[in-house]
Amino acid sequence: MFRAGRPNHTVLRSLLLLLLQAVGRGLGRASPAGSPLEDVVIERYHIPRACPREVQMGDFVRYHYNGTFEDGKKFDSSYDRHTLVAIVVGVGRLITGMDRGLMGMCVNERRRLIVPPHLGYGSIGVAGLIPPDATLYFDVVLLDVWNKADTVQVSTLLRPPHCPRMVQDSDFVRYHYNGTLLDGTAFDTSYSRGGTYDTYVGSGWLIKGMDQGLLGMCPGERRKIVIPPFLAYGEKGYGTVIPPQASLVFQVLLIDVHNPKDAVQLETLELPPGCVRRAVAGDFMRYHYNGSLMDGTLFDSSYSRNGTYNTYVGQGYVIPGMDQGLQGSCMGERRRITIPPHLAYGENGTGDKIPGSAVLIFDVHIIDFHNPADPVEIKTLSRPPETCNETAKLGDFVRYHYNCSLLDGTKLFSSHDYGAPQEATLGAHKVIEGLDTGLQGMCVGERRQLVVPPHLAHGESGARGVPGSAVLLFEVELMSREDGLPTGYLFIWHEDPPANLFEDMDLNKDGEVPPEEFSTFIKAQVSEGKGRLLPGQDPEKTIGDMFQNQDRNQDGNITAEELKLKSDEDQERVHEEL
Repeated sequence: MFRAGRPNHTVLRSLLLLLLQAVGRGLGRASPAGSPLEDVVIERYHIPRACPREVQMGDFVRYHYNGTFEDGKKFDSSYDRHTLVAIVVGVGRLITGMDRGLMGMCVNERRRLIVPPHLGYGSIGVAGLIPPDATLYFDVVLLDVWNKADTVQVSTLLRPPHCPRMVQDSDFVRYHYNGTLLDGTAFDTSYSRGGTYDTYVGSGWLIKGMDQGLLGMCPGERRKIVIPPFLAYGEKGYGTVIPPQASLVFQVLLIDVHNPKDAVQLETLELPPGCVRRAVAGDFMRYHYNGSLMDGTLFDSSYSRNGTYNTYVGQGYVIPGMDQGLQGSCMGERRRITIPPHLAYGENGTGDKIPGSAVLIFDVHIIDFHNPADPVEIKTLSRPPETCNETAKLGDFVRYHYNCSLLDGTKLFSSHDYGAPQEATLGAHKVIEGLDTGLQGMCVGERRQLVVPPHLAHGESGARGVPGSAVLLFEVELMSREDGLPTGYLFIWHEDPPANLFEDMDLNKDGEVPPEEFSTFIKAQVSEGKGRLLPGQDPEKTIGDMFQNQDRNQDGNITAEELKLKSDEDQERVHEEL
């Protein structure tokens, strides 16, 4: 039985089938005004701007409708039942007038159909509901249309210029999505949950249509994926949000993709010429980096901290993927390191910037690296044309020009800025150990390039203007060299000293040598080539120090008993120790 004012829809379909057998199926045309209608009158009073497809015979449609008589009295409504009509069009399951009225319709289109009796329920009508020879009026809105021959429809909305890899079966993906029905009704979104949807592709974790629609996507790509019901939730639908036989539309943004079998991917962005050494496990490295997710979201950068990241390579101080990705690099190289999550921070991620199962991309600039066992690297740039018989050695006093920089080209210091060469006594610990070593064996006029590791330079702490653990690059030119003196000596004789040293030094023969006489005597020995002072020092200060050493009672004069050669003092000290 029918309820008053509301037909039973199952009975209505049966009556439609019976009626189709009684009425003609040929298409007619409307009669002149006032005459009986020969065909359905269609008023398209809302046509959507976009109409990707129109209803054809054999399509499965879902729609809402209100059915009224000419006087406006309602005889049926899908709205009142809170259930859409879901049915195949053009195969005899609807009254002929509705079959014809739905043809060519677009999703979200609204039509007013006037169905003459012979295309509706004819002279029989529906007992208690639709009288014989009734003209029917339907207000229809189409919400969905599909066909069993349909496949997943994929439209690329945005494709990034760089695509490191595309989604394949068995990949793990992270993506955002908005899900709607074909009429635009939203049923779900990942954005409202504050995180991506993470899953495997092609492993049965997704509806079949989404499995297909994600294939071939690049990280950062946006797609529109339209999925017919038989590749989605089919006849049952899903809960209260996805009705039965509903086509689904997903707007998808792929964040990243990886495979559990993936290894670290390396891409050389810039390789400086002359790479003579590559980083190996155990090296200590300084590098800059920008770290981003696969969709380009920046999560960290060493540049923002105004300092390099410093660490040992291959020793477990960084994530495994970075440990692997840094090995084999050259100083000055720029490379991109793509690290799958199982070699990064895994399923849990870290902090609030790296989500779980995230692929990480590091754009790295290698500043320098060294090994704690590295010596100074010496490269001769030029040598003087004349034969070089004597080279710089420990104890020598040298003058040299230098330019000092980091290996990335950052200039630190230059002797040319001071207008004079640098001076040093080799082995006197007045310069860094690596420079001391690199100057030895040089000829006057020779130019060298020195690469000095930090343990032979300024170490982990660095110095003013020099970063910690920095490898230094020197270009040095030896300007002059003087033989040095043995350790502890301020003056040495070229020959044996005078037999009567004190008498020769006591110029006025008064039995005492004041500072003036001492200075005059020593300067005379130097000018006559009989001896020489410690090079690199102020002669007056050196002579003053020598006088103080001999004036043992500090009375301002040296007596014969006080005057002793250093060689004699050393010999006496040996006897005392014995």
